[in-house]
Amino acid sequence: MSEPQELKNAGLKATLPRLKVLSLFESSEQRHLSAEDVYRMLLTSGEDIGLATVYRVLTQFEQAGLLVRHHFESDKAVFELNHGTHHDHIVCLQCGRVEEFYDEEIEARQKKAATERGFSIHDHSLHIYADCTKQPCPYKD
Repeated sequence: MSEPQELKNAGLKATLPRLKVLSLFESSEQRHLSAEDVYRMLLTSGEDIGLATVYRVLTQFEQAGLLVRHHFESDKAVFELNHGTHHDHIVCLQCGRVEEFYDEEIEARQKKAATERGFSIHDHSLHIYADCTKQPCPYKD
């Protein structure tokens, strides 16, 4: 699906800043981006889009369901494209790198734990905070 059509389907006009931000998320190798990351990447590529506009677009995309916001190891929010599939995250406490994973056994155990306690899960998130076991951490700056 084309980017303008994705925006239209989400109820948003296809403005240049929105198209640039959406394109950046779709083409970036890094899946979890902060507003500052997006702003820096846009500047590097020669785009003249202000940080306030980036924040506004990210919030609009989150409200429209195009992006998902996470707060991992800090108060800094990061965003990722909403592909409509569930996954969990492991966050390196040394460098902040995030790896995604899906484990059927973990999902089944969470559902069982909720059911046994009289709950029905609507949504959940699992963030594991860990230290990279590779010394030195290959992703640390």
